[in-house]
Amino acid sequence: MDLATIIGIVLGLVMIIFGIISGDGGFALLPNFIDIPSVIITIGGSLAGLIGANKIPDVIGGFSSFGATISDPGYNPAEMINNIINLSNVARKEGLLALEETASNIEDPFLKKGLMLVVDGTDPELVRGILETDMDCTEARHKQNIGFWEKWAELGPAWGMIGTLIGLVNMLKNLDDFASIGPNMAVALLTTLYGSVIANYICGPAGSKLKVNNDMEMQMRTIVVEGLLSIQAGENPHTIEEKLKNFLPPSGRDAVGSGGGGGEA
Repeated sequence: MDLATIIGIVLGLVMIIFGIISGDGGFALLPNFIDIPSVIITIGGSLAGLIGANKIPDVIGGFSSFGATISDPGYNPAEMINNIINLSNVARKEGLLALEETASNIEDPFLKKGLMLVVDGTDPELVRGILETDMDCTEARHKQNIGFWEKWAELGPAWGMIGTLIGLVNMLKNLDDFASIGPNMAVALLTTLYGSVIANYICGPAGSKLKVNNDMEMQMRTIVVEGLLSIQAGENPHTIEEKLKNFLPPSGRDAVGSGGGGGEA
């Protein structure tokens, strides 16, 4: 579970409710911010635009990707580097073929795939090409989901403005009917509010978190590619360690190597 996302969702909801009830009416003011026509115009309209801008499978995949903003992917570059160092120690002492047995215990499918290519004696440039193609395709899928949320964040305020215009038109058309001014103005203002909430509370943060997860995964996979190619080239484990440490901030480099458990396999 990604605590940052959970905290952000809960804290944002608390701030919205606090802003509403901070008036003299307290919790009695909450119903004033619930308006069905505004919900239909803003949420329904933005969803209609979102569906129209995507293919149905992309819409389904986009909604499904929200789960990735809440779950913790568990990316740990330092641990991955230590695993690479362990593999390099095995390869240096027992040869590349000894890594085949080790590969059966590896859960990371990308690392396992690359390791088997190395064990099979695949040309290094071909290994890099295959793994980088895998990375590119994975990133393209991630960007599709990121774009889904960014598009919804773009459409939410736009449809909020449409609702505002509808409410204002209805209000101006019936200025002689004082009883209709309040409800029409409520629709006008609440659609803008709902559109802002969609963009800045839900969709914008979701797209940003998916970007963060994508960047972390690409960093992990780059570490794997560079590490496996170094093993295939027969480089010294210490050299591989120093090379891969560059992917980490200085404060995290102590967790790699002898200090982080990256010794004998």
